[in-house]
This record gives sequence, C-alpha cells and structure tokens, in this order.
Amino acid sequence: MSHPTPLPPETETLSRMQVLIAIGMTATLLLVVSRVWLALDDVSMILPVWSPAAAGLGVLLGLGISGMSAIAYRLWAAYRDSADYFLNLVLRPLALPDVLWLGVLPGLSEELLFRGVMLPAIGLNWFGVLVSSLCFGVLHFNGTRHWSYVAWASVIGATLGLVALYTSNLLIPIVAHTTTNLLSSWLWKLQHPPQSADA
Repeated sequence: MSHPTPLPPETETLSRMQVLIAIGMTATLLLVVSRVWLALDDVSMILPVWSPAAAGLGVLLGLGISGMSAIAYRLWAAYRDSADYFLNLVLRPLALPDVLWLGVLPGLSEELLFRGVMLPAIGLNWFGVLVSSLCFGVLHFNGTRHWSYVAWASVIGATLGLVALYTSNLLIPIVAHTTTNLLSSWLWKLQHPPQSADA
C-alpha cells in the first residue's frame, strides 16, 4: 500500500475552515460565472431532468470513473503523485462529514458551468466537448509538476461531456461527479485517519 506524498516544505498547509471556505467560494464563483454567461449569451443550456433511471445511470458512471481512477492511480506514477499531493492538501484537514460538502458543491457548480452552459455555448459537438473538457482540466491545475492531474481531469471532463451531449440530461454528469467525489474522498479519509485534531 502506497503512502501519500508529503507536501513540499514550501507548501503552506491549510486549516479545515480554509478548505471549506475555498470550496464554497469556488462553487459560488462558478455559479456566478454560469449565471453571467447565460445573461450575456443566448445559450440553451443542458438542464438536469430528474428520473430514477438518470440518477441510477449517474451513480453507475460515477462508480466506473472511480474504478478507472483507481487503476490510473496504481499504474501511472505521475498521476499517483499528483493525486496524493492534492488529496493531502484538501482532504487531510477535513473531518469525515465535510466530505459531503466536498462532494456536492463541486459536482453541482462545475457541471452547471462546464457541461450545462459552456458545452452548449461552444457547440453540442466534439469541439464543444474538447474545449469544455480542457477548461475543466485547467480548473484542476496546481502547478506544472502536477500536469497529470490536469490531463486526468480533462479525460473525465470529456467523458461527462459526452454523456451530457448524448443524453441531453445534466443530472447524469452531476450525479456521476458527486458520486466520484464522495466515494474517493470518503475512501481516502478512511485510509488516512487524522493523527491529531485539525483546526
């Protein structure tokens, strides 16, 4: 079993409140950008449409993405180092119940912007999927050393974009994204119990 890559000495560790505030502020910013984009451009956004089948498909897709991520983690050293760095930075300060916050807010706000608004604005075609996926990957940029994390996020973005494109239902990517975040975060927290109380 691998051990998480320690944060470099020059990296400032974050407190629990700093991480939670950052998640909330990022989600709010993405929602505001989505709203402004819709106000300035005549976009027929992809909407979430509730159905048990769509929700179930989203959960299955999220489980599939989580499984592929686990395989990439084991086989791709650069991705493993980047994932460990990110998970240490973001998840270590959080309490287990905070994982819900980390799962739901990005799942909603990122899907609304990248698949709900950006994809149809650019074009409901391969080019729209490509551009929105690359933008989604860049959102996960955390220094050139961690390029593999951006590459992996772009692949996941393309997968979610294709699902939105072919189903015309944003609920499926939202549920898949949320499921992936919740599952990966929850499993990481269980495997890395806190060594001391975090602020």
